[in-house]
Amino acid sequence: MADAPLRADLILEYPFSRTTGPVIGAFLTGLREGVLLGIRRADGTVMVPPAEYEPDTGESLSELVEVGPAGEVVSWTWVDSPRPQSPWDRPHGLALVRLDGADTPMLHGVLVDSPDELATGMRVEVVWSDEREGHIADIAGFVPKEPS
Repeated sequence: MADAPLRADLILEYPFSRTTGPVIGAFLTGLREGVLLGIRRADGTVMVPPAEYEPDTGESLSELVEVGPAGEVVSWTWVDSPRPQSPWDRPHGLALVRLDGADTPMLHGVLVDSPDELATGMRVEVVWSDEREGHIADIAGFVPKEPS
């Protein structure tokens, strides 16, 4: 009878904690308060969600700018069967939404019943969660904006 193979379980972990800092912290606080913030880049454009550093140069960024709460769908896809980790429990759209006053789009859910209700270029507006805590899920999703 052969001996059982040697076994040594190995768990790799890299535990860390990170403060949100002045830029991400302000963005998350804004979400809790129902305000959407972007950051002005060196070239004058506004990036949403904001980042602490200019992606192209690594230069620090600090000028926060209020944007939205409505915007335009730049691109989208349909999710028929949400994955278990999804914040949405029913079919929905995922879209890149360029908020009013922003030059870059952000990814979030569009809460419609069918892909027939989605289109590139359509106007959408934010729907806030009933309870907000300073997390991206404070945005429940976007819905088609009614013409004014």
